[in-house]
Amino acid sequence: MDRIVTRPDELDLDSPGRRDYWVALEHDSIWGDHLIPLTVWVGAEAKPDQGLVSFGSNHGNEYEGPVALKHLLREISLEDVRGRIILVPVLNPSAFHAGTRESGDDGVNLNRAFIDGAGETPALAGITHRIASFVRQWIWPRVHVVLDIHSGGDVARFSPCASFHPLEDVEQTRVIEQTARWFGTPLIMVYQDQTPGLLPSEAERLGKITVGTELGWGKAVSAAGVRYARQGVLAAAIHHDQMRGEISPIAYHQEGRQRVVAIVDRECFVCAPFLGHYEPLLECGANVKRGDIVGFLHDFDHIDREPWPARAGVDGVVVAQAWVAPIQRGQHIVVVGREC
Repeated sequence: MDRIVTRPDELDLDSPGRRDYWVALEHDSIWGDHLIPLTVWVGAEAKPDQGLVSFGSNHGNEYEGPVALKHLLREISLEDVRGRIILVPVLNPSAFHAGTRESGDDGVNLNRAFIDGAGETPALAGITHRIASFVRQWIWPRVHVVLDIHSGGDVARFSPCASFHPLEDVEQTRVIEQTARWFGTPLIMVYQDQTPGLLPSEAERLGKITVGTELGWGKAVSAAGVRYARQGVLAAAIHHDQMRGEISPIAYHQEGRQRVVAIVDRECFVCAPFLGHYEPLLECGANVKRGDIVGFLHDFDHIDREPWPARAGVDGVVVAQAWVAPIQRGQHIVVVGREC
């Protein structure tokens, strides 16, 4: 397929057919553009305000999403599409090409950029905030299902999970949880919604069926993570009437062994009290009791001190731990989820 370089206002996300674009947003420094790959399929039954979008590379050093969505570009046939499917394998090209969590041009974290005035005011006019504005103006009005594929990058190692926030709408929560289960991951994570500017938070507030993930770590590509991502996107497209077909459960979903865990309370997070190096003692996914030692934080400037024990703050499951050994003071080094 030949990709068309186009400005956002020239996108056709509504006419029947398949179209492959490079969405051009003005570059902050060079005389040129940031190019965002976007593919849209529109079937005969498409409705104006309904569809599915899946994003990869919200953060630039998380690769399961880009890889899985790139595969799906070749696998999804227009003949099977009923409604509207939009895949964006690399939402943040600046961060992706830099291989960093934040954008390489303005240093902004895209998953903190969905704030008031993003891309609309001079103080928030960098590329990252303009990507958020692009999503708001051109993607949100056309979809009701949002899948934001993340992994731990070099920040944290997770037990693979699909995720969402606690919501007041009982029916929205029910549908989101069912959509999340189809990824097949061992954990379904319900996480705190206090962080400003999250893409999934905004989508949830707009009433959309919104699922995030954590499918790998270490700036690498997990084969299982790619499989989970591909499965979750296809299952959501089929179950939310955007695609024809049948799909079978996989992995922990198929086996009936998925666990729902909540990391809403502060007690779930263990914070590093000093600069140090983290030594994990348990694997992610391990069961723990409150007070159990999950790992040690070592202070090599005071080599003769005993290591500081990172203890579980609640009974539950080790959801995540620091991935790289060097730790900043205040960093969350252990996260334990309460089983729901």
